[in-house]
Amino acid sequence: MEKKLLIAVDDSRHSENALRYAASLHETVNDSKFVLFHVQPTISQYLLDEARTKPGANAKLKKLMQKNHQSSQTLLEKYKALLTSQGVPDADIELLTLPRKSGVAKDILDYSTSMQYDAILLGRRGLSGLAETFIGSVSANVVDNSPVIPVWLVDEKSVSKAVMVAVDGSESSLRAVDHLAFMLGGNTDVELSFFHVAPRLKDYCPIDFADTDSADLETIIREGDQACIDRFFAHARKKLADSGFNDSQIHINVKEGGFRVGKAVLEAYRQEKYGTLVIGRRGMDKKFFTGSVSRYLINQFSNGALWVVP
Repeated sequence: MEKKLLIAVDDSRHSENALRYAASLHETVNDSKFVLFHVQPTISQYLLDEARTKPGANAKLKKLMQKNHQSSQTLLEKYKALLTSQGVPDADIELLTLPRKSGVAKDILDYSTSMQYDAILLGRRGLSGLAETFIGSVSANVVDNSPVIPVWLVDEKSVSKAVMVAVDGSESSLRAVDHLAFMLGGNTDVELSFFHVAPRLKDYCPIDFADTDSADLETIIREGDQACIDRFFAHARKKLADSGFNDSQIHINVKEGGFRVGKAVLEAYRQEKYGTLVIGRRGMDKKFFTGSVSRYLINQFSNGALWVVP
């Protein structure tokens, strides 16, 4: 089945990183098609208002719109050449530029949702100074507000095809596995590693209990999580097997928990030098639109691609 990826780009090295990552996955994501999408610069509202009544202003508006369109087209042609130089066939690349309507992030989301893309891919953009570890506003808005389409954030291109999937047994994690199975199914050279942080009592309540009460509660939590994650892995293995994965491609790593689940995930990702990290956007508690662990990972992630699945 054809997979359609919308690659949102601008004139930055972050977009080039995203394109190089896409090119490296083109053969792995079977039957994939790329649409390079650029939202044109903002046009002054004053000029738009003036153009409605004044012929001279209308002529200037048309000239500016033509210039914006041509600049965007030139940028997209440059990026298309980058993809083809990396081995992506010309026939698998489409170029699209549109005038800005509601803002870059919303325009990306509106178009991708209306056309039912399988994923949105964009560069993870840093900020300056003390906030350099946080992603830019466009990337953050796309991740937070994509209702159904997974978002792939790329921070530098990784040469590794190994994929790590951080899971907690939630429905969101299972959707992440389903997306992974659809996108990478049938590839026998892809190594998958599930990473799960087993919760402890302190993850639920910071109150100090008596030693006997604490031990009993720890046992209850550990046994409950074990039963949950066992059911999860059974469903996940079936999804992957139905998509053509061999059991030998799948590995499971369970770590005892603590307060810093996101940090434990990143440490495991970096230590094993994976190229892609896959997560569900919302965790078990479903309290926030973007869960606290996924928000930590989105902000702190580097070196590879982070797939965030709603």
